[in-house]
Amino acid sequence: MRIEILDQAARDLVEGFRFYEDQREGLGSYFLTNLYADIDSLDSSAGIHIRAYKHYHRLLSQRFPFAIFYTLQEDTVLEVAVLDCRRSPAWIRRRLR
Repeated sequence: MRIEILDQAARDLVEGFRFYEDQREGLGSYFLTNLYADIDSLDSSAGIHIRAYKHYHRLLSQRFPFAIFYTLQEDTVLEVAVLDCRRSPAWIRRRLR
């Protein structure tokens, strides 16, 4: 299975990195390492996660309060967003539209 990180999801990862790096030096890198490991796990587990909103599946990060929203298109996982679960559900829904 091929995994494609769309531009907005890549920007979400950069924002998360900056947030955690501002908290403590090196924490941003730890954040990215863990989120990319979660994303890589989609190679074998894509499609088993709950459909949290419309046709978007949601994978919860193992270490951080973030969710990876993705869709399936033939043999490709399209990662559309990486969002902080501490945001309001209404904000998350608006972001996924």
